[in-house]
Amino acid sequence: MTKNITAGADRRRAASGDLLGPNSEIGRKLKQYYDELVSDHVPDRFAQLLSQLEQAEPAQKKD
Repeated sequence: MTKNITAGADRRRAASGDLLGPNSEIGRKLKQYYDELVSDHVPDRFAQLLSQLEQAEPAQKKD
C-alpha cells in the first residue's frame, strides 16, 4: 500500500513538472534570492571602481 501512495505522489510531481519534489521549494527560494541580488542597485562608488578597473586592464595587456 505504501508503494502505491509513493508512486502516486511521484506521478503527480512528474505531471506537474516538479521533478525536484521537496527540494523544489529550496530551488524557488534560491532563484528568488538570486533575482533580488541581480536587480539590486550598484552603489556609485563601486561602479566607479569597476570602471577604473576596466580602463586599467587594457593598459596592462599592452605592457
